[in-house]
Amino acid sequence: MSEEASSSDGNGKVSRVIRIGTRKSQLARIQTDSVAAKLKELYPDVHLEIVGMSTTGDKILDTALSKIGEKSLFTKELENALERNEVDLVVHSLKDLPTTLPPGFTIGAVLERENPHDAVVLHPKHVGKTLETLPENSVIGTSSLRRAAQLKKRFPQLEFKDIRGNLNTRLKKLDEKEDYAAIILAAAGLRRMGWDNRISQILGPEDCMYAVGQGALAVEVRARDADILEMVSVLHHPETVLRCIAERAFLRHLEGGCSVPVAVHTEVKDSQLYLTGAVYSLDGSDSLKETMQTGVAAADKKSQEEVDEGVQRVGVTASKISGEAQNKAERLGVDLAKLLLSKGAKEILTVARQLNDAR
Repeated sequence: MSEEASSSDGNGKVSRVIRIGTRKSQLARIQTDSVAAKLKELYPDVHLEIVGMSTTGDKILDTALSKIGEKSLFTKELENALERNEVDLVVHSLKDLPTTLPPGFTIGAVLERENPHDAVVLHPKHVGKTLETLPENSVIGTSSLRRAAQLKKRFPQLEFKDIRGNLNTRLKKLDEKEDYAAIILAAAGLRRMGWDNRISQILGPEDCMYAVGQGALAVEVRARDADILEMVSVLHHPETVLRCIAERAFLRHLEGGCSVPVAVHTEVKDSQLYLTGAVYSLDGSDSLKETMQTGVAAADKKSQEEVDEGVQRVGVTASKISGEAQNKAERLGVDLAKLLLSKGAKEILTVARQLNDAR
């Protein structure tokens, strides 16, 4: 813990201070505050301090994320603070965290997932329309290769252009200019900001599958901090953990990242975990998509074998969730990636990467 910080509450009772690192954007603060509130409820004696910082991704606003080529765009500065003991835990959007974390770090909690789908936000003059009914050649803003690839294929009559900036900035660009007819954003972020009323359409998997980990919050900690790990582990949501382990294992085995269009869809139904994964060419014309499933019946209770406390699966430590179920989820992701690779996924992604680099 950061220099064993502690404070006295005036009654001579000492309580420890836990410092939480976060990006400075309004959404990041809202997400961090929601995690802090949960921790405060569970551990009333702990003093929580929130430390805001800017990341590379927040500073480089004129370049498409996929062009910057840095995997830990929104996380590096936060991890540096964690490494220097300036903070004890960091709250991220799970989709910003690379599938391989730097040594010494782990994801100690994956919270219950908000709606993971993408949403369409329309320019006020197009209110009531959908992507289907927008005028031909309307310009749609998205900074995501994954969204653009899927939507270009599905809505060839529309045009897609990069749009960068945090949520507030992007909405401002949409509303105050005539450059875009609509923008595509994660529904989860809009809902956490209380902007549900701006969601014109939620895109189902048939239109646009989501990014790995989208809609879930993750708490990153130092792997050696057993007490902090124990403290945040109660925030884990078992179903979300299994779904995200499968998704992250799929992406890791494909060696995908920000610079290639990879999309997923997961659900748990009747103790079965279903994973659909897909890869796309940049224009969406070439794609591969498959679904696989596995049984995760032991998901709710710790399975008989004792879970190895130190085991990380694609960066996640979840010692209170069945190790067997976690292994199956991870294997499912790897198996699905192998299936797509055997059908030519590597070629599609290599071309996508090269074309993106050349843009």
